[in-house]
Amino acid sequence: MRKLMLLFTAMVIAVLVSACSQEGNSPKEQDDKVKIVTTYSIVYDMIKNVGGDHVEVHSLAPIGSDPHNYDPLPGDLVLTTDADIIFYNGLNLEEGNAWFNELVETAGKSVGDDNVVRVSEGVEPMLLNSDEHKNEEDPHAWLDVQNGITYVKNIRDALKEIDAANADDYDKNAEKYIAELETLHEEIIDMMHAIPEDKRILVTSEGAFKYFSAAYDFQAAYIWEINSHSEGTPEQLKSIIRIIKDGGVPSLFLESSVDPRSMEMVSRETGVPIHGKIFTDSLGEAGSDGDTYIKMVKWNAEMIADGLGK
Repeated sequence: MRKLMLLFTAMVIAVLVSACSQEGNSPKEQDDKVKIVTTYSIVYDMIKNVGGDHVEVHSLAPIGSDPHNYDPLPGDLVLTTDADIIFYNGLNLEEGNAWFNELVETAGKSVGDDNVVRVSEGVEPMLLNSDEHKNEEDPHAWLDVQNGITYVKNIRDALKEIDAANADDYDKNAEKYIAELETLHEEIIDMMHAIPEDKRILVTSEGAFKYFSAAYDFQAAYIWEINSHSEGTPEQLKSIIRIIKDGGVPSLFLESSVDPRSMEMVSRETGVPIHGKIFTDSLGEAGSDGDTYIKMVKWNAEMIADGLGK
């Protein structure tokens, strides 16, 4: 149904795009902003930090939504067709349910084109273990700030390539932003190492924190491995309840973009409280504690340190 909707919308895309631009396919004027589409809000924020006033960015999956299973709207197709460059995460985040590939192809572009950029290029992928997704790549690399720095470098390089006139600004913006991320990474190490080793078991609904746990010396535990198919099955619930009881886990954590019912059931069954919400696949709403990449990661680290450091 989704693909049919996109194909139908494609029939009118040429008319819509030509109405938006009197120059058609003519080169951009020097003072025009680079038109960018990205797949979700975390990369959106990174692009804004690097691109500054030179870019105009649209995030497909809105804040609070799940980019694993996003359903593009007709307006997304217009923006994607008209974009100078598209940034996506890769590592099976958008490709898992094929929505991104279908959107890009319907917009007359192709994954692998120079103007369709995978921001996770160069990240060492971790693999999924569940039967449904055995050996697929885990997409949540951004939760390790070191990987976030890799994303920023890829964004910087792509913007310099497409907009060489402003390359110096992209370099300066990226240098400042990367310095902030490096400081954040060191702060998280200090916070996490203050938690006793036997309490470093991070229990979430989705298994999104493998990269985080590997970077900051944690054990990642979860109800289901990735937001896609089977979520909160009886077998999954039994397994996580056993881990919590055997490990003496003091606190549970609920992601801001998932249904809370499974974790609430686990909390009732174990008597272990849900300490608070943390961010995984989306930033928080504007004005909230997690409305930028830096703020969301810092919020997560402080929430985890407070919940497990008891």
